[in-house]
Amino acid sequence: MQSVATNLTQLCFDSSTLRQLVIGSRNWITPAPELETLFFPQPAWLVDAIHERILPLKGIKPRTNQTLGELARRTRLGV
Repeated sequence: MQSVATNLTQLCFDSSTLRQLVIGSRNWITPAPELETLFFPQPAWLVDAIHERILPLKGIKPRTNQTLGELARRTRLGV
């Protein structure tokens, strides 16, 4: 689960010399086993976040939305 400090760091401090990236589980109650891939961090989440927030990776087409805008949206919703 991402903390308030993590969200503030990622959303408020844009540094071109030091990009911060945190991938964690969603802010939900741990779901049933069949929904774990939607809750726990997946390898694709990390690749997509690197591609969208740090360095565009050649040949990568994001499968999930890991932009700071999406992080802000989920934070507002409490998830």
